[in-house]
Amino acid sequence: MKIGISNDALRWFKNEVELKAGDQVRFYVKIYGNSPVQEGFSLAFTVDNQPIDIAVKTEIDGLTFFIEGSDLWFFNGHDLMVEYNNEMDELEFSYIVPEK
Repeated sequence: MKIGISNDALRWFKNEVELKAGDQVRFYVKIYGNSPVQEGFSLAFTVDNQPIDIAVKTEIDGLTFFIEGSDLWFFNGHDLMVEYNNEMDELEFSYIVPEK
């Protein structure tokens, strides 16, 4: 599994969340909502500088984006791509089947 962060999404995290080098962002499962990979569950994020069990991570510009092992089930074998939608002024999560 991989985590991808677009340049626009990275800029959004730095500006809106005010992340600085050394910060860590955890993507985690919410029990409500819907996603293309799991009905009744959706994805959220939090700044979490004390991870417990990082299963997947991506480091960009001194920032770490990660998923804990306990949340891997949610992705059902998909990679995560985080992008920024300028018109909606919000992040968008895409779930991509990895190439073999």
